[in-house]
Amino acid sequence: MTADVPRRATDHPGNPSPFALGLLLRQAHWRAAAVMTEALRPLGIELRHFAVLIVLVDRGPTEQRGLVDATGSDKAGIMRVVDDLERKGLAVRKSVPGDRRVRAVEITPKGRDLFDAAHVAAEPLAGRLVSMLSPAEADQLTDLLTRFTAQADD
Repeated sequence: MTADVPRRATDHPGNPSPFALGLLLRQAHWRAAAVMTEALRPLGIELRHFAVLIVLVDRGPTEQRGLVDATGSDKAGIMRVVDDLERKGLAVRKSVPGDRRVRAVEITPKGRDLFDAAHVAAEPLAGRLVSMLSPAEADQLTDLLTRFTAQADD
């Protein structure tokens, strides 16, 4: 091969393509999402629901536009998720003092119980997710991804 031939993206380990990291992260996301979906299924919610519950537990009552920003969803998608959470009794919309048009979403006690149950259900599956790594490698992966995603937030 000559030096002017571009490095092409493949799904082979060790690929030197400039797209390799993104492809690996996407494959890792698919794998993690499949495992976490398995943990949430018996609880009757999906990852998109759990993503909103994470924000509500972390931030407390949050305006719907804040949920859009926090989850990377769009306005219509958040509306559907919040509708689902309300229907299941896991969250409620409340008026925001000073602006009747704006609604904040708040987790309910039932939602918090489900949130806690999801963590218990996910524990053994999360271990399986990193079973091919040593405990030190799993910790290192978590640290690297934490720093990588924190940099993206800056």
